[in-house]
Amino acid sequence: MPSHPLDTLVTLPGVEQAVGRAREACEELRWHRALRRQWPVARTEAGVRCAHAGGVVDGLRLPLALVRDLARGAAEPPSGPEGEAAVGGLRAQAEVERRLPAPGARRAAAMPLGQLLARLDAAAVGDTPEAGRPRTAAPQDLRGLGEAVGPDELGVRLGMLAELVAAPLPARIPALLRAAVVLGEVLTLRPFVRGNGVVGRAAFRYLLTVDGVDPVGVVVPEVAWAAVPTVHLAAAAGFATGTEQGVAGWLVHCAEAVVAGAEEGTRVADAVLAGRLAPVEG
Repeated sequence: MPSHPLDTLVTLPGVEQAVGRAREACEELRWHRALRRQWPVARTEAGVRCAHAGGVVDGLRLPLALVRDLARGAAEPPSGPEGEAAVGGLRAQAEVERRLPAPGARRAAAMPLGQLLARLDAAAVGDTPEAGRPRTAAPQDLRGLGEAVGPDELGVRLGMLAELVAAPLPARIPALLRAAVVLGEVLTLRPFVRGNGVVGRAAFRYLLTVDGVDPVGVVVPEVAWAAVPTVHLAAAAGFATGTEQGVAGWLVHCAEAVVAGAEEGTRVADAVLAGRLAPVEG
């Protein structure tokens, strides 16, 4: 049996069990009654919640109701960086959703990872000269992860990551692990000047959906990370070390977020079924 770069990850401590729990949670969500016909509504609402909770991870404190109104054009964003970041998060999720197949549909040819990341960054940071372009100097975000690699090493590692995503994934390798590695590498490498967290999380959602972990695209893993942003950053820093403990901790961290995200996806589906996304004011 030919070896695969991710073979060793499957046997890391706690990984198999965590991935199994995530798989079961996603399978249960997949058969929710609301997702038979109303999956487009649920997918869109999940994207709003991904953007909102992802913003919390990045330090934003906007109400979910406002983010939802921004998504449907019913409100103006707050002035300044906070509003720009909220809109950028929504644009990145919308970019993902444009590229997701319908549940059960045949997957179209996947966009090369480098192009996907560039488009997500352009969506996240808007009309700026550096949007979607690999950085040539130090990144301006996620500084808590330490010093980032230089441009030459960045190019090499992005190329390796793109090859990993483009290659067929053997059945013995859970797709969740590859998605988690991509997210971890994007956070570690910080390939763009800004928007790297938004890009990594959006790419994670894209891969979970197109690779069949969450075929409807309604899992919201960001809710887990938003609850403990410093723990999330520490787990990413552990992954960046490349140690067995650090990588295993990151993979379990991502799998547990998928479990929590499936629970949030169930709440989304319940709300869609009830015809009421926002809570009743009383």
